[in-house]
Amino acid sequence: MKLVWSPEKASKAYIDTVKSCELFHESSVAELISAMAAGWNAQLIVEAWSKGGVTATSVGLAVATRHAGGRHVCILPDQESREEYAEAMQKAGMSPEIIVGEPEEAMEGLSGIDFLVVDCRRNDFSRLLRVAKLGHGGAVLICKNASSRVAADFRWRSVLDGKSRIVRSVFLPVGKGLDIAHVGATGNGGRGGGRKGESRWIRHFDKESGEEFLFRK
Repeated sequence: MKLVWSPEKASKAYIDTVKSCELFHESSVAELISAMAAGWNAQLIVEAWSKGGVTATSVGLAVATRHAGGRHVCILPDQESREEYAEAMQKAGMSPEIIVGEPEEAMEGLSGIDFLVVDCRRNDFSRLLRVAKLGHGGAVLICKNASSRVAADFRWRSVLDGKSRIVRSVFLPVGKGLDIAHVGATGNGGRGGGRKGESRWIRHFDKESGEEFLFRK
């Protein structure tokens, strides 16, 4: 299924995530990512959580899953992380699927990913991106906590090994940095991703800094 933007779902997910993440310091990141996942009507949302991290983004993705009617899966490196994550999400009233293991093993049964969020604090974040089985209709890939050091060394095309066509990418100074890439649909001669000349603007307001960001999708 090709990714198609729905402003209505994005708006609803954003509002619900605001309500669900009032106590989290990184709520601005969660709200933006949730709106994007719901807006793109993502049917398979996968995230790679880092031990000791804030679960606001996870809550936002769970909210987006409800609006999109999809599936939310979290990949964790070990049982200790699993227990910490599961407990935090249970307190928030959420219960996403959890897979524990190395990137190659964890991604084995996840085919057709159309929204993937990885934490740059994980040492294996680039491996997770490299082995992900993306959907034929296109996908949105997000690296959160993308510090300036990571951003400077990071290149989407090298990580994806040329397997996917990057329609556009952007770095947003939201939270601790978001590096986002939109991968085009496969098939039809590799010409997926919308009509020629079509574009959309997304507006985001960072409550912590008071700054407003406007970027083209």
